[in-house]
Amino acid sequence: MATTRIASSWQGGFQAEVTVTNRGTAPINGWTVTWTKASGQVINSLWNGRMTQTSTSVSVDDVGWNGALAPGASGSFGYTASGTASTPELTCRAR
Repeated sequence: MATTRIASSWQGGFQAEVTVTNRGTAPINGWTVTWTKASGQVINSLWNGRMTQTSTSVSVDDVGWNGALAPGASGSFGYTASGTASTPELTCRAR
């Protein structure tokens, strides 16, 4: 499961933090989070993840050290973006 929160915002931009939590009963060895950016948003920087973008689709993979999660454990990544702050609907899958 992945959740996002707006850590801060300013005129024309914002910072978001995404938390991935293993809600299962078995460990996972990696994760991928995907979402659709809101119109006009541009991701300027991202940390603790590897990002791939195509048009409005965003995909972020773990970077190894934050991907192996025991049941109940969490990993996270963050990003800054231009545009209006929003909390998109996230899709998360274990790898």
